[in-house]
Amino acid sequence: MSEIQAGQTAEFTRTVTEADVVLFAGVTGDLNPAHIDDVWARAGRFGGRIAHGMLSASFISTVLGMKLPGPGTIYLSQSLRFTAPVMIGETVTARVEVAEVLPKRRIRLTTTVVKADGTTIIEGEAMVLAPR
Repeated sequence: MSEIQAGQTAEFTRTVTEADVVLFAGVTGDLNPAHIDDVWARAGRFGGRIAHGMLSASFISTVLGMKLPGPGTIYLSQSLRFTAPVMIGETVTARVEVAEVLPKRRIRLTTTVVKADGTTIIEGEAMVLAPR
């Protein structure tokens, strides 16, 4: 824990696939037609199916649990603001930055997810309990 300092960053990049969206819908039960019904979604505001916002947000969890702080990290809280949709086939990068190292192994981090073109799709803040 002593090696974690404010300003450190880590990222995870993934292209959102058809399989990701279908599996996420099945696991969560979120069968919103914006995600799974091509005909319905083409007539909607985005002109096609979009990935679940929480699917993209889950990539933040990947960074926290696997990279920074890393394995053994426990989520305490997460705020999210969704600012743009993700279409199936788009590549996104989840990024975390250590904002503050607090007593009792707690770490406050800024969290973002951006598309390959630089468009921010999620902004937020996480509080985690760092591993021992």
